[in-house]
Amino acid sequence: MTPEQKAEIEAQRAQSFVTRRATVPALEEILFEAIPVLDHGFIRVVDYMGDDGAVVQAARVSYGKGTKKVREDAGLIAYLMRHRHSTPFEMCEIKFHVKLPIFVARQWIRHRTANVNEYSARYSLLDREFYIPKPEHLAAQSSSNRQGRGDVLPPDQAAKVMKLLRDDSERAYDHYLEMLGTGEERAEEDRGLAASAEEVAVTGLARELARMNLSLNFYTQWYWKTDLHNLMHFLSLRADAHAQYEIRVYAEAMVDVLKRWVPATYEAFLNYRQGGAYLSAKALAVVKGLLDGKPLSREESGLSAREWSEVMATLGRDK
Repeated sequence: MTPEQKAEIEAQRAQSFVTRRATVPALEEILFEAIPVLDHGFIRVVDYMGDDGAVVQAARVSYGKGTKKVREDAGLIAYLMRHRHSTPFEMCEIKFHVKLPIFVARQWIRHRTANVNEYSARYSLLDREFYIPKPEHLAAQSSSNRQGRGDVLPPDQAAKVMKLLRDDSERAYDHYLEMLGTGEERAEEDRGLAASAEEVAVTGLARELARMNLSLNFYTQWYWKTDLHNLMHFLSLRADAHAQYEIRVYAEAMVDVLKRWVPATYEAFLNYRQGGAYLSAKALAVVKGLLDGKPLSREESGLSAREWSEVMATLGRDK
């Protein structure tokens, strides 16, 4: 972050306000603070509304006297999570400022249940910041998963990929500035390319056109506001071990925020969502058979080979 950005954050963190609304001390500790993610990215909590108490309050209004049997707030929250009563969790909201590579943003935006306002490259210049993976995160295409990674590349191949990524990104940004005519572009001679006498400089191309030359590893920024229910849905998918690493690290940082913000909801989330499992009717029949000492074969169960292996993995069995 630039010194100006850091100074702005410090100024925000130095302010305090008297309010009658519920606040969460553990979340207030990191409010506005930039939590680093990847090489140039971060997340920041810039605002929030509600806490665990707001979930309980909403549940008791919507379900009436029936919830009086649940004496403890944590028990009620666990009940709501267990039975997938989602509306009480929608009463809480949180707003993040996120800096992330464009290709991660394109995955992230598929979660259409948030309010998003992204940095405009039609209005402002993008910085010379692009994501370069660490060698241990450069892997070949998985042979069994069309959208996943397989074995990590050997060091020499990883080094070549990193050089290609860095060189292409630097060149793309140089040409981006050149098309904008900012005067900041690197001279052709500095890149070992002699400019011909007939070469014509490009000056003043519209930002909305010049940006199309940049690759998907360049960084963008946005404000992302969502409610607690949809945040947990996002985290259940993106903080999962099967999610792509580059979006998973953002989700994992946000799980830590969830723990600070709504600790009782966080515990229920770990127990019933992130650490739990859903079974189909056929899979449940397999589990009941195992408990009764009458295990079914895969063929008898009616499950596909893939679902069968997933159920066995969930149960910690080899087959």
